[in-house]
Amino acid sequence: MSTITSEPRVNLKSVTPDVSAGMRALHLAAAGNAARAGLPDQLLELLRLRVSQINGCEFCIDLHARDARTGGEAPQRLDALFAWKTSTLFDAREKSALALAEAITLVHDGRVPDEVYRAAATEFGDEGVAALIWVCTVINAYNRIAISTRMVPPNSQS
Repeated sequence: MSTITSEPRVNLKSVTPDVSAGMRALHLAAAGNAARAGLPDQLLELLRLRVSQINGCEFCIDLHARDARTGGEAPQRLDALFAWKTSTLFDAREKSALALAEAITLVHDGRVPDEVYRAAATEFGDEGVAALIWVCTVINAYNRIAISTRMVPPNSQS
């Protein structure tokens, strides 16, 4: 079993600025696509936050919780996000997006089930589902970058 240490890790932005810029461009393209598909920013932040919770990405959890609050998300909904499946604070549309986000994030647990995909497609249509897939793919990639390089939220840096 490996031990988690706090030893310094590579700064990808400094060492590979071209790839980091490409990742940023992908993020912006996915966000723009989501806006054109009519997906509200509040929903996207909920998805980014939930994916980051699943992946255990401290940096992204902090970032997207702050962004969600700044964007007007209710603290009660943020507190209940881990229990969205049974919570009455999330509507059917949000639940279908969250289910898709979780299935994409946990793709190793049985792929994205047809019923999850169909529910999202019914709620969002092809353009919306495509946008959701891209947003979820990008945040999963960012989570892996932040976790691999041991990025920590700004307020917890010593």
